[in-house]
Amino acid sequence: MQELRLLLYPFSVLYDGITSLRNYAFDRGVLGQKEYDIPIIAVGNLSTGGTGKTPMIEFLIRHFAGKKTGVLSRGYGRTTSGYIELSENDSPEKIGDEPLQIKRKFKDLIVSAVCEKRVDGIERLLKEHQLEVILLDDAFQHRYVKASHYVLLTSYNMLYVDDHVLPAGNLRESRRGARRAQTIIVTKCPAAISNIQMNEVKMKLKLLPGQQVYFSYIGYERALQGMDHKIFLDDLKGKEVTVVTGIAKPKPFLKHLKEFIKIEHLQYSDHHNFTLQEVETIRNKKIVITTEKDFMRLKKYKLRNLYYLAIQIEFVGKEPVL
Repeated sequence: MQELRLLLYPFSVLYDGITSLRNYAFDRGVLGQKEYDIPIIAVGNLSTGGTGKTPMIEFLIRHFAGKKTGVLSRGYGRTTSGYIELSENDSPEKIGDEPLQIKRKFKDLIVSAVCEKRVDGIERLLKEHQLEVILLDDAFQHRYVKASHYVLLTSYNMLYVDDHVLPAGNLRESRRGARRAQTIIVTKCPAAISNIQMNEVKMKLKLLPGQQVYFSYIGYERALQGMDHKIFLDDLKGKEVTVVTGIAKPKPFLKHLKEFIKIEHLQYSDHHNFTLQEVETIRNKKIVITTEKDFMRLKKYKLRNLYYLAIQIEFVGKEPVL
């Protein structure tokens, strides 16, 4: 792996040069940015995925409860394009699995839309709704919008300061991009992380004056939700259960489940579109556990043996104040 990284390093230098030139153009005003009169909160990361953006968006929706909140996503993996305002009856193929998950969970509490051009999406949301705050999902690199607050996520086990730019590493841009963030959240920490460990991370991140850092971990529900009923993980203790994942980094999910059950793991790529043959394989299993995101894509097949385990972000100590 190290040898491959060394071979790819020249391409990373080239990619870093291109993205740095782009950022320089935005920073110097060569490329324009649009600002808005209401708070625009951009959530994202420097890496290619797996830092927990969706749970963070869900936390912010709860954080801004009582305000008229809009949520704008790109709608990664959808078969459509352009601006679409979401309905909970939409399909993941039309709007993407993660936006659908958020819409169904919060229903009438938010106005939610997908649009790959964030400026166009914000303009439509503001034209058609009286909103007080807009949350931009996975928008740290979408610089045509100048957000009022940037929230940068980085995984505890792969901090952006320990990574490299694509293709030698997983960073979409140089770690220098972290300077744009007012809030940095270290995600997927051990629930029992110590003050010494947190201080070590803070030292590595080399925070700028005014930057706030918070530490979070994944909180899991005890009940598994199926098509029309629930079962509890405790009731499955010691049994062998099939687990289906189509997410970027399934290890934390699997680690939690292994505390209760023996696992047969069917692993697919992030945002995987399941074939009919794969669905039939899943249907023929006794009990299947999946993620909430994967459940959105599989729900239409009405699999009576399929359950998902919901998660939410939990903070060590104080929560972010935006």
